[in-house]
Amino acid sequence: MDEMVLEISNLKVDFKHDGNYHTAVNGVSYHVRRGHTLGIVGESGSGKSVSSLSIMGLLPQPPQCRIEGSIHFWPANTTNHVEILDLKEAELRQYRGKHISMIFQEPMTSLNPVHRCGDQVMEILQMHEKISTKEAKRRVLSLFEEVMLPRPEKIFNSYPHEISGGQKQRVMIAMALICHPDLLIADEPTTALDVTVQKTILELLRNLQKKYNIGIIFISHDLGVIAQIADEIAVMYHGQIVEQGSANSILHNPQHPYTQGLLACRPPLDSRPSHLPTVKEFLEGNVNHIEPQLRNKVEMFHEVPLLQVHNLGVNYPLKRNIFGKVTKELKAVDGLSFNIYRGETLGLVGESGCGKSTLGRAILQLIEKNDGAITYDGIDLDKMSRSQQLIMRRKMQIVFQDPYSSLNPRYTIGEAILEPLQCHKIGANNTERRSKVLELMRQVGLDPSWYDRYPHEFSGGQRQRVCIARALILEPELVVCDESVSALDVSVQAQVLNLLNDLKSQYGYTYLFITHDLSVVKFFSDRIMVMQQGHIVEQGPADEIFNHPQHPYTQRLLEAIPKIN
Repeated sequence: MDEMVLEISNLKVDFKHDGNYHTAVNGVSYHVRRGHTLGIVGESGSGKSVSSLSIMGLLPQPPQCRIEGSIHFWPANTTNHVEILDLKEAELRQYRGKHISMIFQEPMTSLNPVHRCGDQVMEILQMHEKISTKEAKRRVLSLFEEVMLPRPEKIFNSYPHEISGGQKQRVMIAMALICHPDLLIADEPTTALDVTVQKTILELLRNLQKKYNIGIIFISHDLGVIAQIADEIAVMYHGQIVEQGSANSILHNPQHPYTQGLLACRPPLDSRPSHLPTVKEFLEGNVNHIEPQLRNKVEMFHEVPLLQVHNLGVNYPLKRNIFGKVTKELKAVDGLSFNIYRGETLGLVGESGCGKSTLGRAILQLIEKNDGAITYDGIDLDKMSRSQQLIMRRKMQIVFQDPYSSLNPRYTIGEAILEPLQCHKIGANNTERRSKVLELMRQVGLDPSWYDRYPHEFSGGQRQRVCIARALILEPELVVCDESVSALDVSVQAQVLNLLNDLKSQYGYTYLFITHDLSVVKFFSDRIMVMQQGHIVEQGPADEIFNHPQHPYTQRLLEAIPKIN
């Protein structure tokens, strides 16, 4: 039998707010064996991260936080367990980092921006082992090679902002593994990464686990990702484990409606339904009406394009001389030409840094282009007057990726949606405008009684609905969705995609849908363009791109999509 490394029994965590305790984790029990991976899956707010932070002793101290139950941990080469909840802070520090390590979700905020990457990893090592700086550096560089970081010496001396997201995550993995821990907690370590980077990170974790016989807790909201790495799975909902067992039984024979809903709401790769099932429909037992109805193929390319982009170029300065003249440039968008037709959804897919968002912002004239021409409904955008530009602003809107930072925290959600109407002087008065806002809130699934609430009072999915309502309040013709579902749970993502499709059917919107998620872009798009390093390497109907990819880069992206086999 595999050796036990962690056992949690009846864990309960309460947080104090406004004088009352609110339960975040309620009676959770699970165990992790050495050399095995437990996948914990659930939506935001289900208690996944809170239960894991309690293992690390990183939750607030009483009375702000109250913890009950037991957390037994077995260090390597010992027969006796340690009760984590009985340890004092000084004792916890002996285990944290050395025996139990954690990879956090957001590497940019987890790494100190004012210290070099190598020094931050060395600090962990020298804190737990009495070795010289020279030996510590040698071990860090060796581990950087092991986690497949290119040019280890250069990255050792780099600051976090100087390396990519995937490289930052590898530095975090090296930091977690530098002392060869017995237990590794990976909290959504691939959520913000491209599918190709995600695939390599998952392979890396599996290889390192085999080499060092580590027990892993892998936390995610995506069962497709969990399927790639987990031996056992625990499904969490509202602070409780509603289902757990072997990965095979959970993925192929789920018993709880919540698990069934999480599996069903992932966009399928073998079909393009008109509606994605949602978790809510499964929990309410309202799934009988859900038919795998395939979407009709859109034929519109004989029409005059709504938007024409010709030879578009956008450059970013990399170096300037002492006189301020640019001496080196990055061609973020390099001579792109394409059309968008009225009523279609054009999907734009590619890895981070390929120029997708730059292209979207250049079309909306939020950044200046260097070359080329953009024509909207026969009008050259470069030749418009100020008054024409204001009218054009109404016709083209954008939904940004992050619903947190794209809303003003001092405005109520009603005021945020109302503001564009005031800017464009639409409506006779604020009463009439408010009435229009309340009606649109109903259409996007927001309760009109929430008009006077602030953004911090809402979940990520609800905030994204606010951003969608704010973009649609001006009744635009073209909507640019810039990674607008990337930060959402798969269940909330399904709701937002269904909403965007319903609004398109009702009002005839045209979408430019920018994403790095190929399963989402296939479900949502009529046509797909694949972008790599500022160029379009392939484009065509969504089914054609998925079924018969021609370019090696497209083939590599498709192979990296996490699948439940």
